[in-house]
Amino acid sequence: MSQSYDAVIIGSGHNALITAAYLSRAGWSVIVLEQNDRPGGLLRTEELIPGFVHDVYAAAHPLFVTSPAFAELGAELAANGLEYINTDVPTGVSLLDGRTAVFSRTAEATITELDRLANGDGAAFAAMLAELDPFVDDVFGLFNRELASPESQKTIANLMRNGRFAALLFQSPRMQVERFKSPEARAMLAPWAIHLGHTIDEPGGGIWVPLAVLALMAGGMAIPAGGSERLASALVAIVEDNGGTIRVGTAATRIVVKNGRAVAVRTPDEEIPVGNAVVASVNPDQLYLNLLSEAGIDPLLREQASHFRYGRGCVQISLALSEPPRWPDERFRGVGQPHLSSGLDNCALACAHGAAGLLPVDPTFTVDCATDRDPSRAPPGKAVMRLQVIEVPTSPRGDAGGEISVAGEWTDSVKERFAERILSIVGRHIPNIPDAVIGMHVVSPRDLAAFNPNLGPGDPYGGAHDLAQSYMLSPLPGHPSHQSVVPNVYTVGASTWPGHGVNGRSGYIVAQALLGKTRSRTARSSAVRVQRTRRRSAGQHDAKRP
Repeated sequence: MSQSYDAVIIGSGHNALITAAYLSRAGWSVIVLEQNDRPGGLLRTEELIPGFVHDVYAAAHPLFVTSPAFAELGAELAANGLEYINTDVPTGVSLLDGRTAVFSRTAEATITELDRLANGDGAAFAAMLAELDPFVDDVFGLFNRELASPESQKTIANLMRNGRFAALLFQSPRMQVERFKSPEARAMLAPWAIHLGHTIDEPGGGIWVPLAVLALMAGGMAIPAGGSERLASALVAIVEDNGGTIRVGTAATRIVVKNGRAVAVRTPDEEIPVGNAVVASVNPDQLYLNLLSEAGIDPLLREQASHFRYGRGCVQISLALSEPPRWPDERFRGVGQPHLSSGLDNCALACAHGAAGLLPVDPTFTVDCATDRDPSRAPPGKAVMRLQVIEVPTSPRGDAGGEISVAGEWTDSVKERFAERILSIVGRHIPNIPDAVIGMHVVSPRDLAAFNPNLGPGDPYGGAHDLAQSYMLSPLPGHPSHQSVVPNVYTVGASTWPGHGVNGRSGYIVAQALLGKTRSRTARSSAVRVQRTRRRSAGQHDAKRP
């Protein structure tokens, strides 16, 4: 007979590990089952090119360093080797014609920069923040709570009764940034909605522009010293120090349900008895069509699960450089994650290309050079660089430029040709690229799909996040909660509220629910509180260039 555990946790992404950390600290017996060779999910750091340390998938953690989980676990994480390095200039934009702009963590500095670009744009930025300000307490409070709870439902009802908030909620990102005169301001701010699963002209995506702005002001562009996987390693240490077990190379195949409750989790080798709860870091299609396929789930819910939708894909290019990038604008040596763009309209067009199954010709994408802040990731004098393109189809049917032969999938040839296109764009912004490139590793949607089933056909965000699959329709209309229809089975991860990204909040929400804690937050979230008082989150230090 296998050992029984109070909690069996399926998957080991950072949210699952956060839940495991809280439960093990509270004295629960916990086992985490991970099918890959080591825990962490998309927190994976490797020498993709010998001597150069790259984050294979997720890289920066600005949302996590402003989370309640970091506020509460930060000291233990630091004791287990997690150190964050930050910047005062989290993002910016470089346009093809050479114009640039940078975004700072203080509103005053950003207002000055925007007014430099176009007189009045600073006031427009202040007005954008002022429009959201009356609702910030409630909105950021919801990020740390179960949306289906009575407390959250009351908050949501109050928000939606306010016509100004409802108007904000249904705007597109373009509508949010049309107030700015300068192309630089529009191209710098609107694309952050794409990183949150939206497109430039998508209704419902607009509110995420000022929300992203506040998040960047609060969290900067924090990266773990040594690589993104350091967060996973520190969380694992907390779990194990408190008696928890991490088991890799072990896939969960079924959740066994009797009398309406989960009683065991089945693996290829054994059946692990469950004392209190199962926490599954999986999407609803995997949960209801696979793990709970023998649990007598309502056919309507299974039908909804079969129609769970995935979004666009991602191509991530990791580069080893013989020298740091030579930005024409020296300020970019301190910028965390700027966009390279030819403007808002071309960014919108690239989104449309991706949605139509075409490889985009001129995408807007981010560049980050971790060695600017963490030189330990490359040999002396050399550098690492990451390019992240998130406007691509998961199953390309053609090329918008008519130059790359495509036959419905990301073959090695398609991946190589598309990477060449992206590098040629980078070279128009950074003069020593591609000459300084001495090694390259490309991750395509096909690679993402092969690595993690939560990414479906290669969607890095674990599911579409448009209005039809968000908020109280997430992850499914019949399962609008972290608690599944089997009462002691919970879900965490990108498909659950508040969504994807390294934010730690779904893991936190489920941990608090299981531990019987309730939190009433009337003050601003830690993110906004940090921004307004200009304090740094514990465990961070600034890395500034002279």
